[in-house]
Amino acid sequence: MTHSSTPTRWWRDAVIYQVYVRSFADGDGDGVGDLRGVRDHLGYLADLGVDAIWLTPFYTSPMADFGYDVADYRDVDPLFGTLADAKALIDEAHGLGIRVIVDVVPNHTSSAHAWFQEALRGHNRDRYIFRDEPNDWESIFGGSAWTQVEDGQWYLHLFDSSQPDLNWDNPEVRAEFESILRFWLDLGVDGFRVDVAHGMVKPEGLPDIGHADQVRLIGNDVVPYFDNDAVHDIHRSWRRILDSYPGERIGVAEAWAPTPARLARYVRDDELHQAFNFHYLNAPWDAAALREVITESLETANSVGAPSTWVLSNHDVKRHVTRYGSLRRARAAALLMLALPGSAYVYNGEELGLPEVLDLPAEVCLDPQRLRDPDSGRDGCRVPLPWTSSDGYGWRRPWLPVPGDWAGLSVEAQTGDPGSMLSLYRDAMRLRRTVSGDLRWHDSPAGTLVFSRDDGFVCTVNLTAEKIACPVEGTPVLSSGPVEEGWLAPDSATWWRAKVA
Repeated sequence: MTHSSTPTRWWRDAVIYQVYVRSFADGDGDGVGDLRGVRDHLGYLADLGVDAIWLTPFYTSPMADFGYDVADYRDVDPLFGTLADAKALIDEAHGLGIRVIVDVVPNHTSSAHAWFQEALRGHNRDRYIFRDEPNDWESIFGGSAWTQVEDGQWYLHLFDSSQPDLNWDNPEVRAEFESILRFWLDLGVDGFRVDVAHGMVKPEGLPDIGHADQVRLIGNDVVPYFDNDAVHDIHRSWRRILDSYPGERIGVAEAWAPTPARLARYVRDDELHQAFNFHYLNAPWDAAALREVITESLETANSVGAPSTWVLSNHDVKRHVTRYGSLRRARAAALLMLALPGSAYVYNGEELGLPEVLDLPAEVCLDPQRLRDPDSGRDGCRVPLPWTSSDGYGWRRPWLPVPGDWAGLSVEAQTGDPGSMLSLYRDAMRLRRTVSGDLRWHDSPAGTLVFSRDDGFVCTVNLTAEKIACPVEGTPVLSSGPVEEGWLAPDSATWWRAKVA
């Protein structure tokens, strides 16, 4: 399937596929996914029906945080290929009408970055955040957010100690990242996913954590949380760079904001184009809760003229098959998400119905977050995709072991099976292109959602374990489960061409 590449604000209703590069496909047989592997499977992504791919970091890195610790922002780590591979991937994706978004990691560098090595020698430390005494901030990965160096000073790292935070009050830092953006835009990328977009600028004076507006709760841990107004000046400057290039290049904020209203500030018409909707991702499998989140997300995004985004899983959270408790619910959740107006993000292998792997051997779990807090590791959502049904699933010595019972979840096993999760995603993405217009809620029984959009499109969702009477006058065109006239099956979603009174 070839998609149109006409630059017409494509990002407002796009389906964007997150390629977790290490775990998508291995092109050279070393057990780690790479850019060649992505190139080899672009046809799969085109057939799936995605509009764009977002590639997790593939830059030069010691891999202490699997690439989110960048040592050189203008080159490709040999583990993933070469700069020529990146250029070929971009060009080949464009040839299929697929746009390419890459990660940019501006909150911190790797401790192996030339700048930080210079800072350790006592030069240009103002590019990072050094001080004589630490405050009481905790790392998001657990433990203190400060590490002491040989001369007695301390440097800040909101994540791992190998990821020192940059000082965004330093003009050199701002100029360097503007240059990095232009480097990749000149190479042809269509945009950037901005890691920790909310946290780049720290509160003035670095006050202790006892200020409620500067912390958030992760599990049982209180950690520094910033939604600092000063970051918006940076995003405006980046928007001007994006707008100076042809073809609707975009910026996507990974911004943790306390409310959808605060999140909407990142997507005002002179800032970034999209922001991940973590409020939706974190909503429980409950009709009232989901309706509230959907309504608030649409209203707040619309207040600044932006599209809302929808996401069920990513590389930092448990896969939603496991979070929701069943494949049946995950199928319904997929149809609900893909029926909503705005842009949808699909995570690496989500379309196969992959569950979280909860029993990985301890010796292969190297996530720095897990190493500090064994209960919060992210390894289980990063297990490589099963491509074939045979031993190895298309991998040779994969960097994380693929469960032995995943043969039926493989691309090979699901392709051509009209009842498979893969077929459901492919059908939904194809039909989604025929749907437009705003969302309009309709009255429905407790535990259900019913909404329509233009041209008689209706989506019904039953979020309970019981079948519920709910007549719909029309024709079902796609369903996550069985369809019985006058009833909604348990934990199911159905798309209709219909009129609802």
